Amino acid sequence: MSSVRALDGQPGSGGTLVTVTRQAAGTSGTPGAQAPASNVGRSTGLVIGLLSAAAFGTSGTFGTSLIGAGWSPAGAVLARVSIAALVLTGPALVQLRGRWALLRRWGWRTVAYGCVGVAACQLGYFNAISRMPVGIALLIEYMGILLVVGWLWVRHGQRPRRLTIAGSAAAIGGLALMLDLSGPGGISPVGVLWALLAAVSMAVYFILSAWSGTQSPDAGPAGTSSSGAPSSGTEALPPVVMTWGGMIVGAVVLAVAGVTGLAPLAASSADVTLMNHQVSWLVPVLGLSVLAAAFAYVTGIAAARRLGAKLGSFVALAEVLFATAFAWVLLHQVPTGTQFLGGALILAGVVLVRLDES
Repeated sequence: MSSVRALDGQPGSGGTLVTVTRQAAGTSGTPGAQAPASNVGRSTGLVIGLLSAAAFGTSGTFGTSLIGAGWSPAGAVLARVSIAALVLTGPALVQLRGRWALLRRWGWRTVAYGCVGVAACQLGYFNAISRMPVGIALLIEYMGILLVVGWLWVRHGQRPRRLTIAGSAAAIGGLALMLDLSGPGGISPVGVLWALLAAVSMAVYFILSAWSGTQSPDAGPAGTSSSGAPSSGTEALPPVVMTWGGMIVGAVVLAVAGVTGLAPLAASSADVTLMNHQVSWLVPVLGLSVLAAAFAYVTGIAAARRLGAKLGSFVALAEVLFATAFAWVLLHQVPTGTQFLGGALILAGVVLVRLDES
């Protein structure tokens, strides 16, 4: 979207201003819960998912101020992820309470979450927008929600029904209207490949976020299998702990990418302009780290475990709406009529997928 230019929630590019968008995801209900409890859990998941989307949406306001002061997007994201890991260390250790065996059992999933959901998604997006228009790169990346639908069809036999198909078409069409697809530059084959990497990474993010240990990633109501029968599995890793581990892994991967030149790193200690005021660079960095990373990712996992990967990925599109609203209120970037229409279509798509999940 041409009116909201800032640091993206997950990805970034070397020195390029990018449009804000990103993900939301979820929590698992009580194992063995019946349908009524599941409906309550999913309603709660929708609220948590919207909170996560709103938190991710603030990254635009904070990211714009840092990039304008000389930070590269990759540098801002590395600071964001690293500080988020530090902030979550205390709460994660308290929740673990010495249960290191639980962390080991979830080891490969946590590493995959950090490498793919946190780091690869951002690297793919950063490299894509350095080669092609931001709007097109974002549109390709958000095809990840369709990959989630496809994965659930192939892996779990959940063939998409009419409401899901209609919701997918409405959401993707709305996203296209919200974004500026007419920016300068052509379509780069290499850029498309990077954007596809981001799309696949986004899909993996939602699938891993939704897996609670008591059910498959989008098996249906919390605590049940795709057929509706109670499922069993390992104890769930708390969202705070999974986010903490993923942030540590993601920070290491991003640091290596920066050192090797795959994602150029640049930072500055100069004051920044935030909402028309000069403030210390620490203010937006802490905003990105605590609100747009630690809080956003934790609530994202909590929401996806309640909603499942499919519905959670569609609710994540609300970040585009929140980012636009924040830019309107805080940066005085008024949305166009086309963007309002796009927002309405995104909301309609989420509602259709939610109805299909009922």
